Amino acid sequence: NEEIFRIIGAQLAEIGDQLDKEIQARVVNDLVQHFLNENLSREEITRCLSQAVEGLARAIPSDMEQEKALLVLAMVLTKKVANRVPSLLQRIFSTTVNYINQHLHTYVVRMVSALVG
Repeated sequence: NEEIFRIIGAQLAEIGDQLDKEIQARVVNDLVQHFLNENLSREEITRCLSQAVEGLARAIPSDMEQEKALLVLAMVLTKKVANRVPSLLQRIFSTTVNYINQHLHTYVVRMVSALVG
């Protein structure tokens, strides 16, 4: 249902706007450098994204659901990297989808199910 995805998107965008201010430029610059390194495998680059997300998540208030914070941080980092170096859009997007599938798939399914059910 399209409306469900709009609701989820609006909630995540609101959280993303809050978290966006917390992300230091150094974290984004480090990620950009990793993504520009053509010698890194898909697994290595996903690991770099995962480490950045998890590092940032440590500073998230404890009242926020951890999995939601990880999801939003991954998406905000994706946006920031793509905005910084637009030519990396396809690589960062693909990596983020891979990260979400590996680490947050169950959470995303539960989130959609909660709104549908």
